[in-house]
Amino acid sequence: MSSAVSKSTQPFDQEIVDIVDYVLNFTIESPIAYETAWNCFLDTIGCGLEALEYPACTKLLGPLVPGITFNNGVRVPGTNYELDPVQGAFNIGTAIRWLDFNDTWLAAEWGHPSDNLGAILATADWLTRTGVKSFTVKDVLTAMIKAHEIQGCLALENSFNKVGLDHVVLVKVASTAVVSQMMGLTREETLNAVSLAWVDGQSLRTYRHFPNAGSRKSWAAGDATSRAVRLALIAKAGEMGYPSALSAKTWGFYDVSFKGQSFKFQRPYGSYVMENILFKISFPAEFHSQTAVEAAMTLQAQMIAAGKSSDDIKKVTIRTHEACIRIIDKKGPLNNPADRDHCIQYMVAVPLIFGRLTARDYEDDIASDSRIDALREKIICIEDSAFTADYHDPSKRSIANAITIEFNDGSTIGEEAVEYPIGHARRRTEGIPLLVKKFRTNLARIFDKPAQDAICTVALDYSTLINTPVDKFINLLVKK
Repeated sequence: MSSAVSKSTQPFDQEIVDIVDYVLNFTIESPIAYETAWNCFLDTIGCGLEALEYPACTKLLGPLVPGITFNNGVRVPGTNYELDPVQGAFNIGTAIRWLDFNDTWLAAEWGHPSDNLGAILATADWLTRTGVKSFTVKDVLTAMIKAHEIQGCLALENSFNKVGLDHVVLVKVASTAVVSQMMGLTREETLNAVSLAWVDGQSLRTYRHFPNAGSRKSWAAGDATSRAVRLALIAKAGEMGYPSALSAKTWGFYDVSFKGQSFKFQRPYGSYVMENILFKISFPAEFHSQTAVEAAMTLQAQMIAAGKSSDDIKKVTIRTHEACIRIIDKKGPLNNPADRDHCIQYMVAVPLIFGRLTARDYEDDIASDSRIDALREKIICIEDSAFTADYHDPSKRSIANAITIEFNDGSTIGEEAVEYPIGHARRRTEGIPLLVKKFRTNLARIFDKPAQDAICTVALDYSTLINTPVDKFINLLVKK
């Protein structure tokens, strides 16, 4: 059999063409998109640094096989690892996502578009260090905006979760497209690469749900970003693509994995997603619960003022939107942190008891407090159709929750309603200073004061940061 690669004469699916032409030809001109990408970049780096405090994460990091060295390799922020670009993407992407504290996009499909930074940063750092190309941090921000847009626009009208697929398929596709452009692939090679991403068998959501909820959900995005870099390299080597990867009768993605339906699109690719991205600022909690946690914090203060504690609670009612109920309304045993951070009852119970919700509160030592499960049993969710409608309304994109507490003595407090979380575009003025505080806090977890100051001198000055070569900035983040 011949090993020569032959070119197909059939045209590529238009959905693939649109992604590739956007990545190769569209110029980002929105100042809001770049400003938001700057904030997103810093927040995402910080989320990765915080994850390094958790052995469950760090045990997965480093070279694929112990002892492998790579000259001029990808540097992983907060560590002293130097890795090949594929494993570098896995390391960065896994750390970013581990604590479920980076950004969020909510639509027919949800996800975390800053996951793509794993592939983008690894590729930019590697190419710059090896002298193949030179990237500044602004180039990284541009790639982030485009990856956000691809993932987010595909998610607007297309629900992958409803067919049992995990949203990291969109990370893989978006990252493959942008890193192909970064590596200098031709249009044909980029088309091939993106088609290869769709041809891959896609991750099942089973690791996010009972009875299999587990820690793979924390490294799934890292896996997707590393696969994206690998596929781009394969396409760059001249490997063929599959033009009807989506639409081929019987054997394409639509027939095999999407119940025969083709993708729907609400808008053309631009910079909409980055401009409207949601930041997790106050709480490391699944985003559909963010406003509920904020409301619970407010109500806990009112409980204390009234001389009451969680022991006095008879019932807690959460008025919410449909997606919240479908994803995180959960009864029964919660077996691990991954289970707990996707249970709205847990995420409301903890602040009502302790007046806080941190990443540590998902660990076994806190979860073993019997008061949490006792209170979980008293918390119910009820869908409000207006909340659901506003959740899907492109002009609002609310993530509303409202909580009422009934006590054993018959008294009540609430209803405390929060429509937009602190990380929403409508609350940027309020949220960004807190996002910067979060970044500084995460730097302090890893670096001493002089190193923190050196990083912040560059990172918090936009004009300085965007003109800094990416390898020089990453050098500041290497753990000495």
